[in-house]
Amino acid sequence: MTILRTIDLTKKFGKFTALDGVNIEVNKGEVYGFIGPNGAGKSTTIRVLLGILKATEGEAKIFGMDAWRNAVEIHRRIAYVPGDVNLWPNLTGGEVIDLFVKLRGANHISKREELIEKFDLDPSKKCRTYSKGNRQKVALIAAFSSDADLYILDEPTSGLDPLMELVFQECILDAKKAGKSVLLSSHILSEVEKLCDKVGIIREGKVIETGTLQQLRHLTRTSLLIETKEPIPALNDVKGVHEIVKQDHALTFQVDSEELDAIIRYVSQFGIVRLESSPPKLEDLFMRHYDGGGQAVNSGVGGVL
Repeated sequence: MTILRTIDLTKKFGKFTALDGVNIEVNKGEVYGFIGPNGAGKSTTIRVLLGILKATEGEAKIFGMDAWRNAVEIHRRIAYVPGDVNLWPNLTGGEVIDLFVKLRGANHISKREELIEKFDLDPSKKCRTYSKGNRQKVALIAAFSSDADLYILDEPTSGLDPLMELVFQECILDAKKAGKSVLLSSHILSEVEKLCDKVGIIREGKVIETGTLQQLRHLTRTSLLIETKEPIPALNDVKGVHEIVKQDHALTFQVDSEELDAIIRYVSQFGIVRLESSPPKLEDLFMRHYDGGGQAVNSGVGGVL
């Protein structure tokens, strides 16, 4: 069942095209990772989905309803956490959480207390005294205390320490188990890899890669460390081999995953003494797609996370 869908979503600000035909689909019980460099269009997409911005062209639907025309009805069933939370300075963290939860018509006191303890938040302090990380905690506790069907999270762990990031990840997995859907915009690739069922990569307003993590694996390379009895001749000339580095008596190199079988067959002729492999990671995909200057590399995409 599709919870969120955009079809050829386009947003222009004058002559500048911020979003150019963006297509996203999030199903029930699915965590969708929405990633890309700063300025790529992630937050603009989310603002359109929230009904804050009106799309220039295309469609944005949540629960089958138009994100702009039916924003009020949609907001009753979603929870949103931005990357930089602003709170009322004279209210306490607990009062803000209660306000947000009551606005949704929910009253999950036990869930609220459990999350306050997990996130190690002092709810009695005024919001003006909170650090950025504690402001994020207030928003996350309010979001996960509510019984939302869809969580839209835009860099939600910004300012959290690693221990609190683990607590956040537990909350996402609990929501997924409960059949909830999550759109997670993040620049932390390990977080996306751990949590997400599908990934969409956006650059300069266009989605350049999309699919399940398994479907994207073919775009990444496997790392191999090999030591053989005899030297391996002409390894540079073997199709699918990249970045060969001699390391003591062994060689390390990158292998295109689709060529892995043929490469192993080739090097095994020379008597493998030691073989170590590292599985492809989402980060490897970005290393192939982005260079340090934000310019396109051979794959046709670029930028820096």
